[in-house]
Amino acid sequence: MYRFAANLSMLFTEVPFLDRFKAAQDAGFEGVEFLFPYEWSKQDLKARLDDTGLEQVLFNLPAGNWEKGERGIAALPGREGEFQHSVELALEYAEHLNCRKLHVMAGICPEDETLESCFEVYLANLAYVCEQAKAADVMVLIEPLNTRASPGYLLSHQAQARKIIDHIAAPNLKLQMDLYHAQIMEGDLSVLIRHQMDYVGHIQIAGVPDRHEPSEGEINYGWIFSELLKAEYEGWVGCEYTPKADTKSGLGWLDTARKIFT
Repeated sequence: MYRFAANLSMLFTEVPFLDRFKAAQDAGFEGVEFLFPYEWSKQDLKARLDDTGLEQVLFNLPAGNWEKGERGIAALPGREGEFQHSVELALEYAEHLNCRKLHVMAGICPEDETLESCFEVYLANLAYVCEQAKAADVMVLIEPLNTRASPGYLLSHQAQARKIIDHIAAPNLKLQMDLYHAQIMEGDLSVLIRHQMDYVGHIQIAGVPDRHEPSEGEINYGWIFSELLKAEYEGWVGCEYTPKADTKSGLGWLDTARKIFT
């Protein structure tokens, strides 16, 4: 049976962040992911993981000034020193939390820079983080984001990500395939799953178009889950969606999914 990870940045927001670990455990999740851990101490987060027995599956490297609209710094010229510091910090947290996957957000190309210069910096920074993470046995993930939710983001299509992974050629660089973003940008999810599973290091799900429960919207996740079985996907499924109401009342889809995966 596949394991589902609750994204604590979006689920169980009815309670304070550190209390969401227990809420996720009570709801039957075995793992958690979230955007950023850096607001909390490594010790406090580890204590919540130990108390609940949850696995820390994934989190992001620092992404710059989120409040001012930055969505990553890996592709921003002139920020290479800051990026290297962010790698060091993220790996410290990953080691303490026994987290084996880190997502590197590319960022939005500044108006005074060319796409070519941003991609050059992005590739160099990805090579750097892969080398640093390899020593810590950590997988590095890149994720295409849809242009409706993240206009200007450097990476928006699955093919782009595959080309970058091929170019870097690091064994620990993989694709974070968020089916919410992929459906909005490309659709044809069954074919994407069948043809690029060798690239995939992590799957995330949400309903489309409103990013609510996977049972809401135009994606037939019953079909998608069966496709993941056929493709022999062995990783976690991250639940990165905004509940339509309170989190607990919208979790009926999870029982259905578990039956499919059993």
